Amino acid sequence: MRKFGNQTALFVTLFLFWVLINGSLSLGTLLVGVVVSSAIAAMLPGGWDPLREFHATPAGFSAAYHFLIYFIKELIRSNIRMAGVVLSPRLPINPGIVKVHTKLKSKMGRLLLANSITLTPGTLTVMLEEEWLYVHWVTVESTDIEAATAHIVAGFEKYLEVMYG
Repeated sequence: MRKFGNQTALFVTLFLFWVLINGSLSLGTLLVGVVVSSAIAAMLPGGWDPLREFHATPAGFSAAYHFLIYFIKELIRSNIRMAGVVLSPRLPINPGIVKVHTKLKSKMGRLLLANSITLTPGTLTVMLEEEWLYVHWVTVESTDIEAATAHIVAGFEKYLEVMYG
């Protein structure tokens, strides 16, 4: 029964999002929304519950707030850093793939970590394998796992650990 409830909630969420994005209640738009939402819900038979592992405590919500602030700060900082690299006549890059470690146990926490790294210019998560992430880094500063982890992962991880464990 829970499986059906998760899929129904996913369908309803997707359909409402579809209607909001399209801003139209025409029959054609609604029919396409039903078809697309149904297809996506069918492809995710267990539903999709990104908050399932979230620690809904005051500390968890505080960490989520601070995570967003930290992410925005890192996004701006890395954009400026990458603009400097691109605009530099010497183009000071040292690209490579580094292996970093995460303490996060939650699948959603690891996924958010990987996506946060990818969304930050200059880094791209290439692979996530258990507690290991392989990250393409445009300006590799260290290939040492601990040093690379401290530079790339630690800032995000301290908030995600409180949010997801």
